[in-house]
Amino acid sequence: QVQLVESGGGLVQAGGSLTLSCAASGSIFSMNDMGWYRQAPGKQRELVAAITSGGSRNYADSVKGRFIISRDNSKNAIYLQMNSLKPEDTAVYYCNAKILRPIESLRGGVPSNYWGQGTQVTVSS
Repeated sequence: QVQLVESGGGLVQAGGSLTLSCAASGSIFSMNDMGWYRQAPGKQRELVAAITSGGSRNYADSVKGRFIISRDNSKNAIYLQMNSLKPEDTAVYYCNAKILRPIESLRGGVPSNYWGQGTQVTVSS
């Protein structure tokens, strides 16, 4: 069993900063692409930032220059540093990871997609 657990959400004033963390636990052989998504009320879930196993990063246009995604492979964790927050950044933020379990590796399988439970970020104006 694999679990992703996010932390670090909360309430912040516009212009402030927050750092989200996501740690994976369980039976993990390797972690491939990882990312952060968000979903605001009444809107579809959208990609915020992604990072490959090699460290290549991709950001949504709306957060470029303000958010930084990073990963620590030794801890099976990713982070999202959010600066200059705006009210429109308010959403539930979800961690996502493609993880290969040992048994899947032995069988020549492919990574499975996992989601965290989400953490609320609220930015007040």
